[in-house]
Amino acid sequence: MGHVAAEMPKFYSGFGFSLRGEKNRFVLPPSFRNTIFGASGTRTLCLVQNKDPRCLTGFGLNRAEDLEEQLAREEDNAIRLGREFNEFQRRKQLFTFEQIPFDASGRFVMPDYLVESAGLEDSFCAIGFGKYFTLWAPGQLYAQDAADYGAEQAACRSLEAEARAKGKKA
Repeated sequence: MGHVAAEMPKFYSGFGFSLRGEKNRFVLPPSFRNTIFGASGTRTLCLVQNKDPRCLTGFGLNRAEDLEEQLAREEDNAIRLGREFNEFQRRKQLFTFEQIPFDASGRFVMPDYLVESAGLEDSFCAIGFGKYFTLWAPGQLYAQDAADYGAEQAACRSLEAEARAKGKKA
């Protein structure tokens, strides 16, 4: 009887943590990199800055392909509801993501402006949110309201302690 390969998930869930390592590289958690590769067939991480909350949003190129459809739906909804819609501003929000290659082990170099914009310094905590995931500087995550982010903060604290105790770049 033949073996049937399981389909790779096309959504992000769970948590991960990475310390910045050799050659200034971070490591994308295995489940996240596997989802990106499984869904898009590429090892390209897309990252965009968030201002509130201060973190980065990540996804694969397959999600990027859906953004034009999302833009059209949002414009249609705005017209239907009689609301203003600024296509230029919305395109700027949706399409100003950075495409970053990563290797089979998930290692990648994040552009300095993204590290700075999210306050990442030497590490990040990754949190899956379905169609995308977020990368947080631990301090930024810990500063959020515990009523909204308590579970995420606890997971990050545990993963951070484990990574730092290992003394190796996770």
